[in-house]
Amino acid sequence: MSCPFNKNIDCPCTYHCPRHGKCCECIVHHRDAKSFPACYFSTENEARYDRSFEALKRDWGAK
Repeated sequence: MSCPFNKNIDCPCTYHCPRHGKCCECIVHHRDAKSFPACYFSTENEARYDRSFEALKRDWGAK
């Protein structure tokens, strides 16, 4: 996959996986898993590794 974001040295994810810093691959992986990548979350909540929509809503303060 050709993607201009596939070498993101500022990747905020603290989980080590083969997609680390490869944004396009990461987004596809999380889309297929029905979850959200680390870059959608605050630094504090990213470290909880809960990538659910409910966790994203809580992180963003949505009700």
